[in-house]
Amino acid sequence: MDFLTSPIDWWIEPFFDNVFMRKALWSGLLAVLATSTVGTWVVLRGMSFFGEAMAHGVLPGMAIAFILGGDPTLGALIAALVMVYGINLIRGHSPLPEDSSIVLLYVGFLALAVVILSSSSGAYSGDLTRFLFGSITGVTDSDILRQLIIAGITLLGVVVLHRAFLVMTFDEVQAHLMGLRPRLAHAGLLALLSISIVASFQAVGNLQVFAFLVAPPSTAAMLVRRIPAIMVAAVVLGSVAVVAGLLISYHHDTAAGATMALGAVILFLVAVALRSRSGTGTARLFT
Repeated sequence: MDFLTSPIDWWIEPFFDNVFMRKALWSGLLAVLATSTVGTWVVLRGMSFFGEAMAHGVLPGMAIAFILGGDPTLGALIAALVMVYGINLIRGHSPLPEDSSIVLLYVGFLALAVVILSSSSGAYSGDLTRFLFGSITGVTDSDILRQLIIAGITLLGVVVLHRAFLVMTFDEVQAHLMGLRPRLAHAGLLALLSISIVASFQAVGNLQVFAFLVAPPSTAAMLVRRIPAIMVAAVVLGSVAVVAGLLISYHHDTAAGATMALGAVILFLVAVALRSRSGTGTARLFT
């Protein structure tokens, strides 16, 4: 119970005494800022499975870039854009539902990553686990700067495209009538989703980024109604999970990325339990 009996030692000193913890904190908060704002639209539009597929679809690009000695972040971004293009291409030329194309590409990209890593060329890519499971305590100043830039781009995109996203989410026909070009807006959302995922896997790990993309916005949507308020609440909830996860990892030597992601999911489950106990129905969203 040191977090109660010695609050300064438990909550504050790790960030003051350890430069790696301070960098990890900034990295985690920037990851939350990028994923929670875009994740709000992912949750409201019912695109959570697409977000999961994107989070895993970047693996081949990371693997190829790592083996070739390139930048895994650039490789991940290219893979994400290829997957977005592939989904749209299959959807436009196949009678199958959209989720079928997502599943097929998701499995194909994941299998390709495993094939690459299991090949002789990938035998020396053991450090790739840093990108799969995260190494938030090992982020550098350049990593944080990259996250800061991408978080800024994400926020700008969300603000500029807010009206188009809003109308497109609740009435795509109305979006057409208003000249908001919903197809272009949808492509913009996918692009923002791609870069936010790529920017965040360094902090929480590729396999945990999905939790931050969905859990904080889902929790916030049960607590507040207006969409801007959902975004703000999601960032706050995600930040709580980051701080608590980092401290638990520091004091108890657990995996930082997984601990933070678990914290985000626990907050969601607590919100569900409280809402169920109060008997409150699903909140209607207002803008």
